[in-house]
Amino acid sequence: MEFVTISSGDLTARIALFGAELWSLADRAGREYMTDADPAFWTGHAPILFPIVGALNGDRYRLDGSEYELPKHGFARHSLFEVVETAPDHVRLRLRDSAETRKVYPFAFALDLEFRLEGMSLRTTATVTNDGGEAMPFSFGYHPAFAWPLPGGAAKADHTIAFEQGEPQPIRRIDMPTGLVLPEPVATSVEGHLLTPDAALFETDALIWDRLASRSLTFGAPGGTQLAVAFPDTPMLGIWQKPGANYLCIEPWQGIADPLGYTGDFRAKPGVLSLEPGTSRSFRMDVSVLTAD
Repeated sequence: MEFVTISSGDLTARIALFGAELWSLADRAGREYMTDADPAFWTGHAPILFPIVGALNGDRYRLDGSEYELPKHGFARHSLFEVVETAPDHVRLRLRDSAETRKVYPFAFALDLEFRLEGMSLRTTATVTNDGGEAMPFSFGYHPAFAWPLPGGAAKADHTIAFEQGEPQPIRRIDMPTGLVLPEPVATSVEGHLLTPDAALFETDALIWDRLASRSLTFGAPGGTQLAVAFPDTPMLGIWQKPGANYLCIEPWQGIADPLGYTGDFRAKPGVLSLEPGTSRSFRMDVSVLTAD
């Protein structure tokens, strides 16, 4: 697999061209902030979700009277991106439509991923462009798996997620057999603005906020190493792990899995955006390392 490496001097990021996937984010001391990708649990690192987020009902969607098949989270994560710009501290990768993508997603598009390091921060900007002649429906999501526990010596149980705002609203859960969103919301585990993650929370898959008030959060042990994650352009969030693994996925989304039993048109699906011909839409995620020392 081919990788590109960028560095700010304080942080170094290693990104795979296959999937435009961030595999490593490490500081100058060699401390790793991303998943160990233990194959006993999950070998992903930070998949890019496009043109759907989550699963489809029967892995199929209906669009303008036709039906198409797409796997969970779409095809970008299984596609080879090209390098279109590179410098010591940043890189821009691109995926364009092809004959193969048009069989499952009948639109002309470009998906750019820019990774840029500055000091102890990584800014990732995804830009979706409609290169075709009709309105293009799509969803987009980030799926980074951060180390849990983070380097620094704090225990897993001491890690919390502090949301920017209070999040009292109910959340959504997944129907395990289908991977689709259950119709009834459930009570949140957030107390005020604080969530204490625990493996038991993920026995029935991800926690999903489809009406998130916050656009940033902090993950880590108070008084220890923390990650500040900002996602100003995405109104939904998933938090997930395979119970027992040494990672926690914090996933800013524009889009969501199909509601259980959904048979409507893709354009009408919750969380799907429509992009007019010749226009673009960007989604930013900033990850900053906050160290106790």
